Amino acid sequence: MKTPLAAVFALAVASLGGPALAEPLSTDRPDVVESSQTVGAGTFQIETSVAMERRDGFGHRPQQIATPTLLRLGFADNWEARLETDGSLHERSDGQSPHVDGVGDLSLGLKYHLPAPGPAEASMALLLHVDIPTGSQAFRGHGDRPSLRGVAEWELPQDCSLGLMPGIALNEDEAGHDYLSGIAGLTLGHAWTPALRSFVELASEELGSAGHGNTQFSFDTGLVWLVTDNLQLDTAAYAGLNHSTPDITVAIGLSARW
Repeated sequence: MKTPLAAVFALAVASLGGPALAEPLSTDRPDVVESSQTVGAGTFQIETSVAMERRDGFGHRPQQIATPTLLRLGFADNWEARLETDGSLHERSDGQSPHVDGVGDLSLGLKYHLPAPGPAEASMALLLHVDIPTGSQAFRGHGDRPSLRGVAEWELPQDCSLGLMPGIALNEDEAGHDYLSGIAGLTLGHAWTPALRSFVELASEELGSAGHGNTQFSFDTGLVWLVTDNLQLDTAAYAGLNHSTPDITVAIGLSARW
């Protein structure tokens, strides 16, 4: 897989010289729980990374390298349009299985930041996404898969924060049958300095229904460094807590806005 290092470097350079906006950059990565903030009217933001996952197999240890990327465009003060994908994908195993290269599905979405505070002065948002089967055959999902998520964030004492994200998704199995699954995440963050924060998180990107063994649970932790108000670097590790979840995923990310 060829990583677009030149493009990533160009993003970083452009953001270092970009104009400062009203608030520092707020991203939806690297934790699973999304931010409750939108990017702001007329603002474009990219959040990209390189992620590697490993899981035990039947005599093999498959490995996948992906480039998850999220594009966000603010078209009103509280609204943004979103385009998300796992990007370029490369999968191999330590056994005799062939390597597989391709691209992931696209996900189109909208995010709305609720202007009024929620319970206990929570900052809140709603996200509506539809995953579309546009990827390579080896990585393509089945049918259009809509999802709805809600986010609530609270500022806590001692420079800590708490985020909660429940959600629901409509999926389709290989036989063409629709089924509902849940989405859940709980994250606790701490700001060590104005530019450096860390987080720990429990999350499930798919809580499968009866008859669909796709339930995933993970424990995540990571560091986020705000280089400038318009440029962020991050790193994170995700440990699977059940057999349906990759044993370990590590990621290094970059986010920038204009």
